[in-house]
Amino acid sequence: RYRDAELIIAGSGREESALQLQCHSLGLDSAVRFTGYVRRPYDLYSGASLFALSSRQEGLPNSLLEAAVAGLPIVATPASGGIVDLLRSLDGAWLAQETTGAALASALLKALSQLGPEQRFRRSFSNEFAFESAIERYEELIDDVGAQPEPNHIALVIPTLDRIGGAERHVMLLAKGLRSRNWRVSVMALSGSGAAAAEELANAGVTFLSLRMRKGLADPRGWIRFLAWLWRERPNVVHAHLPHAAWLSRWSRLFAPIPVLIDTLHSSSTGTVGRRLGYRFSRWLPEQVTAVSRSAADSHLAAGMVNRETLMVLRNGIDLDEWHPDESARIAIRKELHLAEEFLWLAAGRLEAVKDYPMLLRAMAAVSSPVQLVIAGSGPLLRNLVDLASRLCLGQRVRFLGFVPDAKRWFQAADGVVLTSRWEGLPMALLEAAACGLPAVATNVPGSREVILDGETGLLVPPMDSCALASAMNALMKMRREERHAMGVRARQRAAEQFNLAAVMDQCEELYRNLLGKKSNQATRLRSGSSKS
Repeated sequence: RYRDAELIIAGSGREESALQLQCHSLGLDSAVRFTGYVRRPYDLYSGASLFALSSRQEGLPNSLLEAAVAGLPIVATPASGGIVDLLRSLDGAWLAQETTGAALASALLKALSQLGPEQRFRRSFSNEFAFESAIERYEELIDDVGAQPEPNHIALVIPTLDRIGGAERHVMLLAKGLRSRNWRVSVMALSGSGAAAAEELANAGVTFLSLRMRKGLADPRGWIRFLAWLWRERPNVVHAHLPHAAWLSRWSRLFAPIPVLIDTLHSSSTGTVGRRLGYRFSRWLPEQVTAVSRSAADSHLAAGMVNRETLMVLRNGIDLDEWHPDESARIAIRKELHLAEEFLWLAAGRLEAVKDYPMLLRAMAAVSSPVQLVIAGSGPLLRNLVDLASRLCLGQRVRFLGFVPDAKRWFQAADGVVLTSRWEGLPMALLEAAACGLPAVATNVPGSREVILDGETGLLVPPMDSCALASAMNALMKMRREERHAMGVRARQRAAEQFNLAAVMDQCEELYRNLLGKKSNQATRLRSGSSKS
């Protein structure tokens, strides 16, 4: 509608070449100009007709504040509550209805139809955006932080870190994330040495210890070591993950100081009768039980294993800055595997019955060539699975990688991810696939369907149905590359909205602080009552 309009994009980044290609494909070469990095972008404001912000997520960007102070007309997406609140109070500002291209186009057209040539707006701002006010608030913050006492001590308890699965990866992320936010963090394993995970934690400033329990919870030496450590270190919060760690922490509370006790449910499976009774008889001991998914919470609630009043959903998270698409990793892995046009499937997870790898191998026998499947993970079923792959004549199409310390590059190299679990909590493999922009095929079980939107970010099939799985894998492989890419983009966007690690860490910190605050208030009331008596 405005054939003489020109868009100037001031900035640099890794998507610049892709955006230039997109401009060319849309026939916009003469209408869009990329300036690259500009040291003083506000020097461009005097010659501009309006300022456009197309972000999907923001805090309160400096460029928007600068444009507002300059009096420029503004068109923006509702990328944060701060942006919405600011623009609602400004003259000459148009807010798109949602963060989509169509909504942004509609807002731009509406603004252009109402603006006069080189129109500017006189805007007055309170001191909240003044530079001097910002400096004063930073000084107050620094004074407050400098006066804070020793950071609270969080102890994360897990059966072992020698074998890394979804729960273990969650604990690793939680430990490193809390330490980066200035909490004192210890990770306590019931058994094992911690292997490479212990070194990774140490490098992040997290203390790792093992109770060296050799007979599970029946080892009294492990209980004695744990109780002695609790009396010596006195952590403010003990946060246990998985059943054995939860039971150790719960019953230890009767003999040692644990101000706040939390444990986390990582699976929708309620397990054996013994597990159900173990949770039921000790459910009065923790202040809070968290579940990594709604399905995990509901199944344990229905089995009477948790109290509704102390149960909440606190999902797994994924670091989107670390996990992202990487074409160079894709090229390197495919070269390493001598792949040309073959479709590369990735399955990741421990080689145990719950993951139902035999069903995946039977489905692979019915999947159209050219195709390769790599399975990243170790476990007791390795030999059985290798034998089954041989019997199905899959020797040239399936590779068992064993335990892979850096699985990220395999996600970045794959064309699709497949997960065949019989049950799940909230599978990290699907979150990692989504973060890397990969579509996934997974069994339609609780947990997995909280990650995948069927037909939008991946495909869901009935569990234990190899024919349905093969059909879905073939369907994904036959999609045009652009369709699969769009599905992967939607998966990453959903991960950003629902499973962003930063948001999960915020919720976790809020939970710790709330529970510690309640404990502190209780102690104050007890002291007050004692002094009156």
